[in-house]
Amino acid sequence: MYKYDKIIDKEKILNLYNDAGWTNYTKDEERLIKAIENSLMVISAWEEDNLVGLIRIIGDGETIIYIQDILVLESYKRKGIGSNFLRNILDKYNHVRQKVLLTDDSEETRGFYEANGFFSCDKGELVAFVKF
Repeated sequence: MYKYDKIIDKEKILNLYNDAGWTNYTKDEERLIKAIENSLMVISAWEEDNLVGLIRIIGDGETIIYIQDILVLESYKRKGIGSNFLRNILDKYNHVRQKVLLTDDSEETRGFYEANGFFSCDKGELVAFVKF
């Protein structure tokens, strides 16, 4: 089941982010919760009362969206949850020209996003910059 709600139990969120190894987020729990609540859109995937995935979108919703977080519990990967998240977001924001995300580079990650219609800036006419 999918829910469209930014208010999710903190312990469930922390479990999901820790399962993904995203400890930079979980070091500051209150900031993570506030970031989720301030997002343009959040969709979560549930099996009964168990949070199994989440996608978080930021942006203006008209000219740009940024896929900030997309997580699926390790034990639920390869069941279509991540692809369903992306399809849902791409359908909702099909009028938006720029759909951007920044993620770690791995064969699995490239394969997932390319299978979902994204392309890496290093394979096109664009360049991406980031400052941490």
